[in-house]
Amino acid sequence: MTLSTSSSPINSITGHVFDERARNALFNQVKSQQGKLTATDIDQLCKKFSLTQEQLLRACLPVASLFAVAPISQFSVGAIVVGLDKDQHAHFYFGANVEFAHQPLSLVVHAEQSAINNAWLNGAKAIVQIAISDAPCGYCRQFMNELADADTFDILLPKQQFKLAELLPAAFGPKDLGNQYSLFNPAPECTQLVASLDVCSLLVDQAQHAYVPYTGNFSAVKITTFKHGSFYGRYAENAAYSPSLAPLQSAISQLHLAGLRMDNASIERVELVQTEGAENQLQVTQAVLASYANLPALETYSLRFK
Repeated sequence: MTLSTSSSPINSITGHVFDERARNALFNQVKSQQGKLTATDIDQLCKKFSLTQEQLLRACLPVASLFAVAPISQFSVGAIVVGLDKDQHAHFYFGANVEFAHQPLSLVVHAEQSAINNAWLNGAKAIVQIAISDAPCGYCRQFMNELADADTFDILLPKQQFKLAELLPAAFGPKDLGNQYSLFNPAPECTQLVASLDVCSLLVDQAQHAYVPYTGNFSAVKITTFKHGSFYGRYAENAAYSPSLAPLQSAISQLHLAGLRMDNASIERVELVQTEGAENQLQVTQAVLASYANLPALETYSLRFK
């Protein structure tokens, strides 16, 4: 797919391209596809509504905001990453903010993190654009600075467009800590992880692909639902440490993008795996799970290098 570079403002900036019926239909479509519009979907929608890809991207932001879970702020933020797969096809990866009642605000998932995480977990190889319904906070600008494409992708706001360097001058990033790799450009796999007990192989594989250049704690979470399969999340660290995304938050974000909720009627199991000797995710995982009533007890397992 050829990427549009048009940035002319139209009614899609405020979501008016879609009436309520069309917006709800698109929301249900994205939900059924667990937070994603494929290159084929994008082509079809552009033709149906006579939009360029960039106009469609902005028009979809109100739909992304519908996935927000914001019991504290009551402020819904949507974000969409345009990511390229291995064949250079562009897909839309949706994201929205997720807050946890009665827990520190530092545990929330920001919309930009959610969308980037969605693209990462779904195998995107490069990011070319990130559209956001509201200006990114400093925390999110720092999180985006860990990306392999930080110097090149475009940040689209409803009526403005930027490069990250314009929003984050004199940035601190991976190279400042001697890390030549980055999110979406990880270090080559040199070792293999094995579990101390019988653990789902897909969960171990998710941990193997965590981005952990600063602590080495290859960790991941699996949330198993009664009726809707399993959702995985993995640890994504940041050079500034604080904007790092914990594996449970990664998995919960994916659960919400499928239109599901964390409650005892939906969740069957929650499993955490961490690298032996580098564990740092147990307390944050327990804290987030404490936001929900009557969930099954967290199951924890250790990983070691083969």
